Amino acid sequence: MMLKIKTLREEDCKRWDDYVEKSEQATFFHLSGWKEVLEQSFGHQGHYLYAEKNGEIEGVLPLLHIKSYLFGNNLVSLPFCVYGGIVAVSVEAEDLLREEACSLARKLNVDSLELRNFGHKITQWPQKDLYVTFRGEIDSDPDKIFSSIPNKQRAVVRKGIKSGLTAVEGWHGKRMHRVYAESVRDLGTPVFSEKFFHQLRRVFGNSCRSLIVQHQGRDVAGVLSFYFKDQVLPYYAGSTGAARDLYAHGFMYWQLMKNASEQGVKIFDFGRSKVNTGSYSFKKNWGFTPEPLTYEYYLVKSQSIPEVNPTNPKYQIFIKAWRKLPLPIANCFGPILSKNLG
Repeated sequence: MMLKIKTLREEDCKRWDDYVEKSEQATFFHLSGWKEVLEQSFGHQGHYLYAEKNGEIEGVLPLLHIKSYLFGNNLVSLPFCVYGGIVAVSVEAEDLLREEACSLARKLNVDSLELRNFGHKITQWPQKDLYVTFRGEIDSDPDKIFSSIPNKQRAVVRKGIKSGLTAVEGWHGKRMHRVYAESVRDLGTPVFSEKFFHQLRRVFGNSCRSLIVQHQGRDVAGVLSFYFKDQVLPYYAGSTGAARDLYAHGFMYWQLMKNASEQGVKIFDFGRSKVNTGSYSFKKNWGFTPEPLTYEYYLVKSQSIPEVNPTNPKYQIFIKAWRKLPLPIANCFGPILSKNLG
């Protein structure tokens, strides 16, 4: 039987996720649940394609269509996620999925099709090498993890411990969103809605957990993480103004590593950063080695790769102004803008 490209239906979701769970190439962001989360949280249309032969899935490609007056009209795998792109067992399946995605991009008349590949892809498409990811193994013994942290960063963790910080892992939706919202406002970035965090928890259950750091009973930092296979991915992190003097960020990530190792997690995925930024340096200070992420583009209406990111000079005035907004106002209008910042 010939290989065919099909569109994901609700009754296919279990088969899709079974394939993702078994594939060494697939990531947490390839799970079918993201379609429901992103469609219901932001109102964008998902187009989830898969290759099938003899009733077996041989490749998947999650796509979301974002059409925005401010940020363009693009088909992306996958927006709001650091990884995406095609996962397939054969070149034939990958090529067919790529061809179908290009056809869909032309049909939707988008500016571009973007594939956020996990790892390096060699194609003739234009590529962006703005981002790297940081991943590393963690030992099952927390003491060995601690001793493996470079001296300078280990000293920061010790200061956090001595400052009397405590951490609890579980689910703290409203509290987690509160510290996250303050943090992203200070960075000049519109915040995601609290509804989005709750959608993640509803769809992914205990694979989506938060860790809250407190000082004398007050929340000072938090991180929402995803657990997938033998990996933990700290994804949405934030803190209050008190966190810096308490060394809360160092303590928080150490506590997350410790908890994860005790739960049998083997890979700590520190996530994406733009090259030579503050977060890039922070992650390198933990001893993690940057690995390039190749994002590739099929240009339809656009003449160049879209630059929807904070390093684009045209967004700098907006970023500076947003930092000055009172938090309640930023939290009110942020979700309206952030839903298109994929």
